[in-house]
Amino acid sequence: MEKTYKLRWTKNAKYDLLDIVSRIKKESPSIAKDIYLKLRKKAHSSNFFPLKGRVVPELQAEGITQYREIIAAPWRIIYRIGDDTVYIMSIIDSRQNLDELLLQRILSL
Repeated sequence: MEKTYKLRWTKNAKYDLLDIVSRIKKESPSIAKDIYLKLRKKAHSSNFFPLKGRVVPELQAEGITQYREIIAAPWRIIYRIGDDTVYIMSIIDSRQNLDELLLQRILSL
């Protein structure tokens, strides 16, 4: 029997989700709702099968292997697996440069 993990959203991930939805909502509230539901559903799938996501390639190249991602095109849902919890860390647009986004976040701390 597969272990089911708890799911926790970090502040950054919550902000990312709300930012994505609010930008889309300006053009189409119904599409924004569909995107919101799509991203939430995909993120929640990670608490049932957390190892199904791949290690984030850009981080793996730097020797950082504890972060995984699942794709909900065009977004990447980045998460980390704890003992009994999956932590949703961030949702980013796959068309953007991950290195640049991480640098921006670090500089804004």
